[in-house]
Amino acid sequence: MKNITTILFATDFSEVSEYAFEYAATLATTYNARLVMLHVVPHQMDLRNFYVPHISFEELDQQVELGAKKKMTDFCAKWMGQFPTATAYVVIGTPYEEILKKAAEEAASLIVMGTHGRQGLDHFLLGSTAERVVKTASCPVLTAHPVFKLPQG
Repeated sequence: MKNITTILFATDFSEVSEYAFEYAATLATTYNARLVMLHVVPHQMDLRNFYVPHISFEELDQQVELGAKKKMTDFCAKWMGQFPTATAYVVIGTPYEEILKKAAEEAASLIVMGTHGRQGLDHFLLGSTAERVVKTASCPVLTAHPVFKLPQG
């Protein structure tokens, strides 16, 4: 098996991402790997050609990015004490493209991310970032999806 030296953990700050982080953290500890955290702020829908009064799209983009950076800071404060060499990034773009780009930049040996397991119309409309990353990444990808048990009754 190849050495795992750098793990790229992609997060959307959901419960699914927190679940996936447990795998990233365990693997980083087990293999003494460097951990790189990434959140991608999706491009905002461009409505500049439509009449939408009293909205500054530049200001909206800035506010969304600031909010994402705050969430990343909070996430790191909660989870990153055991990983002093970890780095965290918030970027704007198309999520799967930015994940692949950062994996290449950081020479990631593994990408870890959660998957929401969308199906049907949701999958068709929203796509699957995890699926696109798995299909095109140049390194292995670990996807994690929590298993929710139905109540017995």
